[in-house]
Amino acid sequence: MGITAQYSIWEECKMIDEQQQNNTNQPLGEQTEEKQAMTSDSTAEINANATQSEVTDQVSTQANVSGDTATQSQDSGVAATEAAGNESTAKEPAVNQQIESLKAQVEERSTQYLRIVADFENYRKRNQKEKEDLEQQVKRNTITELLPIVDNFERARSQIKPQNDGEMTIHKSYQGVYKLLVDSLKRLGVSPMRPEGQPFDPNLHEAVLREPTDEYPEGTVLEELVRGYYLGDRVLRHAMVKVAAPKEDAPSSEETQSSPANS
Repeated sequence: MGITAQYSIWEECKMIDEQQQNNTNQPLGEQTEEKQAMTSDSTAEINANATQSEVTDQVSTQANVSGDTATQSQDSGVAATEAAGNESTAKEPAVNQQIESLKAQVEERSTQYLRIVADFENYRKRNQKEKEDLEQQVKRNTITELLPIVDNFERARSQIKPQNDGEMTIHKSYQGVYKLLVDSLKRLGVSPMRPEGQPFDPNLHEAVLREPTDEYPEGTVLEELVRGYYLGDRVLRHAMVKVAAPKEDAPSSEETQSSPANS
């Protein structure tokens, strides 16, 4: 019971004593009524004080329960944290093993990717080279078929000598066609050989005639009979040439004189 309730009871006892003293001079009936009224008032106050005490006790009990609940919640949180830490520690080796496995897979995929890239690059270069070779082969075959026409134009230019204005007009007309053809071949990468005065090279020249001479060293190209051509840096057609040969020595005078004597 609280201090307030004790104080109320003490006040009530004091009031009862005062009333008893006052009632000594009053009639018995009035004293009885007053006693009953005081008794009822005291009971009401006691019930009120008891109710207030019960409410106070309930609030205290609820506060204690709330404190206990909070303490239990804190304990549960700490226990859960410790359990989670222990679980993560137990799972750590498995996670590390999984990470190493993933790293190995990434390295393997990277190696495969680099190998595929290298193979594709080699395939691309090989395909490009084959394409260029095919284009060059087609170009070579086509231009080779046109070279005899160029040869005929050149023979006509060197052999035909115009005598009048009409012949000169005809000569200039077909020479214009020849020039157009030569310009077209140049744009395709065709260039003529100039072998005169150079040493004979079997990779570039084809020896058709040999001429003894002492004016040039042996093996020197004296004349180009059929013009050779390059296509880029490759030989399109070998040049047919006449090559210098050593001149045969004339018989000496002693040998000439001895020959009739012996006869």
